[in-house]
Amino acid sequence: MEIKKLVYAVLFLFVAFYAQAQKENYQKESFIQDGDTLKYRIMYPKDFIDTNQYPIVFFLHGAGERGADNETQLAHGSALFASEESLENYPAIVVFPQCPKEDYWSNAKVNRKSRPVSLKFKYHRKPTQAMHMVMELVDELVGKPFVKEDQIYVMGLSMGGMGTYEILHRKPDTFAAAIAICGGGDEKGSEEFAKKVPLWIFHGAKDDVVDPQLSLEMASKIIAYGGHPNVTIYSEANHNSWDSTFAEPELLPWLFAQKK
Repeated sequence: MEIKKLVYAVLFLFVAFYAQAQKENYQKESFIQDGDTLKYRIMYPKDFIDTNQYPIVFFLHGAGERGADNETQLAHGSALFASEESLENYPAIVVFPQCPKEDYWSNAKVNRKSRPVSLKFKYHRKPTQAMHMVMELVDELVGKPFVKEDQIYVMGLSMGGMGTYEILHRKPDTFAAAIAICGGGDEKGSEEFAKKVPLWIFHGAKDDVVDPQLSLEMASKIIAYGGHPNVTIYSEANHNSWDSTFAEPELLPWLFAQKK
């Protein structure tokens, strides 16, 4: 029994050390504009050379990772890009901005007392301050000479999936592809990007936080507007459908194959 406990302890320490090592691949940075600050983490490819050009991925986290520690936003998704396989096969710049605690990526009225949460999106209004800062950060980074202008990507989960749809609406000519996980949005607002941005939509059929119907309605409207989104619904997944998404063997090959 003692040996078994020791094995578990060593395994736990190894996993913790590996996770921390992956997080350390992401440098801490701050984007400051007009007196406001957006904290973010950024990972550069192995053997980064600023005279070369690389794809760039912006990852929008969920509501539970909001804050000011510039750490929590790495909880989901950062390991996907920091794995040895990804670093070797898909050298890219990966950016994880952190939404402040009292803000939201998408301009939406959110009622968390209902289950699933009730959401009313307001794309017709100006973006939230968090979204505004992200869009400014996108412009700042994609203007760098080492970024491939034809390989700019955005993805997100939950609140970040909602933010993904909204930033596509607000910047439809910027991104080469997008991935939205357990999100939702203003379906009519998809007209701006339906034909322009390849999209892969994921959701869990048993999601009791964000209704999977929101993803289906978004996909349906995108198709009506002439788009061709990929849609994957996991029959047994609840809100954490990102776990299944990140395990998809074709996820990164598909993403990095898309070019403007």
